[in-house]
Amino acid sequence: MDKNIVNYIKNFSLSMYRKNFIGIFHGSISAKISKDRFIINKKEAVFDNITEESLIEIRDREDYRWKEASIDTKIHLNIYKNISEAKYICYAMPEFTTSYSIKNQLIIPKDYFGYIFLGEVPIYDLKDFSTWYQRADREIYNFFKKKNRNMMVIKGYGVYIYGRKLSDIAKKLAILENSCKILYRIELLKNSIKAKS
Repeated sequence: MDKNIVNYIKNFSLSMYRKNFIGIFHGSISAKISKDRFIINKKEAVFDNITEESLIEIRDREDYRWKEASIDTKIHLNIYKNISEAKYICYAMPEFTTSYSIKNQLIIPKDYFGYIFLGEVPIYDLKDFSTWYQRADREIYNFFKKKNRNMMVIKGYGVYIYGRKLSDIAKKLAILENSCKILYRIELLKNSIKAKS
């Protein structure tokens, strides 16, 4: 495995873990290494201590390695097969973004960076939790293609995002989470003012 890619994923993963965007039971990170191969974290990966042993190389057809790979492997594969500009993919579950997605259909940032870099962000309603993983690989890919976006906020589930660089993914996730945090605090202030009047 390419040591540079392993270190790149390791540093990104630690940063995402420290921000609580990914954790022990949620999250996945992958890197495309050729037309028909990519590296993804294993099921048992601990994201604050990613090593070469935490990652596995996957080919574009299912084989014995898939048993060790992340539950999200099929989703990542479908994105790589169909979206050529996807070099890295991350599934994250930022707390404020995921919370905000449960009661809303659209994220409209009120802060400068959210407004400039994100604009209005639609929230995808996955509807039925019990069948999500049977549908996820198709629905996520279809969303990306139809909306021509590289980030998908999914109601009560988290965020899928792809990009050419992990640093761009980290930046966009941080801006999104900060915008949702600000929207949450605005709502708290409104409720506080209402309660006092």
